[in-house]
Amino acid sequence: MTAWAQSLIRLTNYEVETLQKRMAEVAARRADAEMKLVILDAEAEAERGNATGDPQHALMLQAYMNGWKLRRAHSEGLLQALIREEEGARDALTAAFEELKKFEHVAEVSRLNARMAANRRENATFDEMGLRRRNGS
Repeated sequence: MTAWAQSLIRLTNYEVETLQKRMAEVAARRADAEMKLVILDAEAEAERGNATGDPQHALMLQAYMNGWKLRRAHSEGLLQALIREEEGARDALTAAFEELKKFEHVAEVSRLNARMAANRRENATFDEMGLRRRNGS
C-alpha cells in the first residue's frame, strides 16, 4: 500500500472514531433528556396525588402545574434538538465510513494493479531469458 493511501486511511479512520465518540456523547445526552422528561412526569403525578389528600396542596397545584408545563416544554425542546443533532451525527458518521471504505478500496485496487504490473514484468523477463536461451543454444 502506498504512503498516500495509508495516510488517507489513517485520517479517515480518525474521523470515523471521532464521529463515533460524538455519536455516543449525543446519545448519552439524549438518554439523559428522555430520563428528565420521565422524572418530570412522575413528579407531576406525585403532586397530583398529594393534592387529592391535602386541600392546601390542591390550591397550589395549579401554580405547580403551570411551572411544570414550562419545564416540560423546555425539556421537550432540548430533546428535539438532541434528536436532530443525533441524526446529523449519524449522517456524518455514515458519510465518513463510506469515504473510508472508498479509500480502502482504492488502496487495494492500487496494490493489486502494482502486483499485476510486477508479475507482467517478471513474466516478460522470464520470456526474454527463455528466448535468449533457445536462440543461444
